[in-house]
Formats: sequence, C-alpha cells, structure tokens
Amino acid sequence: MKKVKLAIIGCGGIANGKHMPSLKKLDTVEMVAFCDIVRERAEEAAEKYGVEGARVYEDYNEMLAKEELDVVHVCTPNNVHAPASIAAMEAGCHVMCEKPMAKTVAEAQAMLDAQKKTGKKLTIGYQNRFTAENRYLHEACENGDLGEIYYAEAEALRRRAVPTWGVFLDKEAQGGGPLIDIGTHALDMTLWHMNNYEVKSVKGSVFEKLRNQTRTGNAWGDWDPEKYTAEDSAFGFVTMKNGATIIVKSSWAINIADAREAMCVLAGTKAGADCHDGLRINKVQYGRQVIEKVACGAGGVAFYDGSAETPSDLEAAQWIDAVINDKEPLVKPEQAFVVTQILEAIYESAKTGKEIIF
Repeated sequence: MKKVKLAIIGCGGIANGKHMPSLKKLDTVEMVAFCDIVRERAEEAAEKYGVEGARVYEDYNEMLAKEELDVVHVCTPNNVHAPASIAAMEAGCHVMCEKPMAKTVAEAQAMLDAQKKTGKKLTIGYQNRFTAENRYLHEACENGDLGEIYYAEAEALRRRAVPTWGVFLDKEAQGGGPLIDIGTHALDMTLWHMNNYEVKSVKGSVFEKLRNQTRTGNAWGDWDPEKYTAEDSAFGFVTMKNGATIIVKSSWAINIADAREAMCVLAGTKAGADCHDGLRINKVQYGRQVIEKVACGAGGVAFYDGSAETPSDLEAAQWIDAVINDKEPLVKPEQAFVVTQILEAIYESAKTGKEIIF
C-alpha cells in the first residue's frame, strides 16, 4: 500500500488536538516534516508523531524546497492559510487547510486559482460534516426527506467561552472573532445540507459590546481587553438566489442562556430538522405533528459523537483515501470559498451598514 509523505505547517493547538493524532492512526501516512515558527513546538511534534528521522523547520518555504512531500496540512493562524497553501500546491503537494479557507475572499480566490493551475487537491478542515448526526441528516437531505429547504439557521453561540490562547483574539491575524472561528463551521454544514451555494445578498451585524468587561465568567479565565480586538458576536441574514433564507448566529460572549455551538436548523416543505436535543426530525404524519429523535449515540461534546472513530479520524481517513485513490475530497474548495464569501460579506455589511449584493 502506498504511503503518503506528509508535512505539518503549524504545530499548535489544532494540529495537536485534531490533525496529528488522527493522521498517526493511518498506516498509509508517514509524517516526515514539521514546521512551526516556534521550533520547540515542531520538535515536540516530530518526536511524538513523526517517523524516525523526521525533520524540523521554522520556515515552510525552506521545508517545501528541501523535502519530497505528497501532502501538506496547514494548521496556522488564518492569515497564513493562503500563502502556505499556495506555496505547498506550487511545490507539488496536495493540501488540507484548516478552516476557514482564508482570512479574506481575495486570498481564498488565490487558493482556488493555485489549485486549478497546479491540479493538486485542496480541501478545508470542516470536520463537523463527519459527525454521526450530520452524516445521517445529510443522507436524509439528499434523499429528499425534508423536501425543498427554504429556511435555515446556522448556530454557533457560546455564552462565555472566549479562547484566550494563541492569536484567537487578534483581528489582524484571524480576520475576525467568533464568526470566522466557529460560525464558519455552522455555516458550512448548513450550506452542505441545503446543497445551495448560490447567494443573492447578505446583511450583517457585528457587536463589540462585552470585550472590555472584567470578571467575565469566561470558561478559560478572563481575557485581556487590551489584546481582544475581534468581535464578541456577529449575525447575518443571507438570502439565496432561489429565495431561501439563512440566519447566521455566532458568539464567543453573549448574555444568552441557551448556548448552542456547531448546529443548524433546517425547515423544508416535507419536514424539518435540528440538533437541539440530539438530532430531531419534525414532520406531520397521518395528520399529526411528529418529532422523531434519531439515535446517533451522541456524547454531548462538540465534535465527538460517542463512537471510537472521531469526526477528525473520519475526516483524515477520507482525505488521505482521496489523495491515494485520486478521488474528490468531501469538502470541496469551491464550497468553502462560498462560506468565506458570506463571512466577509457579513463583516462588510456591518461596517458599511449596507446590504451586500452578490
């Protein structure tokens, strides 16, 4: 069986929490090189996850020039997604880039252009598609069980869970706060279930109401108001070309009791669905209102569905199989591009006070 020679760019939290542990389980992958601007992080990753003799770099351009690689995973802050992914594809590598696709639409377009020019595969790390609930719901949507889906809500609401590490609070490095961080997951799964990527217009609201507060009750301890330059919540009203409507909700900090993260609500002509209490399908049957609760074995933890194989494991296995057997990855870059377009439009609409017309 062919073994893929793989390198990691960015050996921080998401690489250690998701990418490298899942890749390590695949006997078709050899992690041969690790790059991070903090050399110690790359050295620790190489020792824990790399093959014998795995190399360590601080500059990804140097790594791409020296190594013979098949695949690169880009696990950096958002402002490095595009340049690192483009450089890797131009060096002859297939690329898995963490979400969101890029900090801006222009950067995401450059990634698409590089992918088409090089012919290399490019996918984005939207692992929520691989939860048991979303796999079941997507099959139901594809089967037409919900009918025409004309209304949806993409929900990514945290009451007080502002990430205080890394560069999450840095608007310049990340491009935004909760909208681009967790709202992107909810929006991706919503568009995917609807199979609708034709956007007509976007109206957005962005709030920075709570970031200067102290004694915050935050899950990871109080944030530093001096370093918190991103929004604390953002909302969007998206109209699709066929008239369908999507409400986007995202927050790291908001005074709302019922927080829901990485979920969507779908309303179709035949039935509706949500994950507010596990996966529920609501419909009218034999003249009566019915709610069916699907047994997906959910563990009640974000990104984990209670099975031995996590969504991250399934994502990695599917991606590497696509590379080895020349298949199309589940998350297509053109789909992720539309997500980035909507996110940027929400920010732009909030800034200008105008509806953004596509």
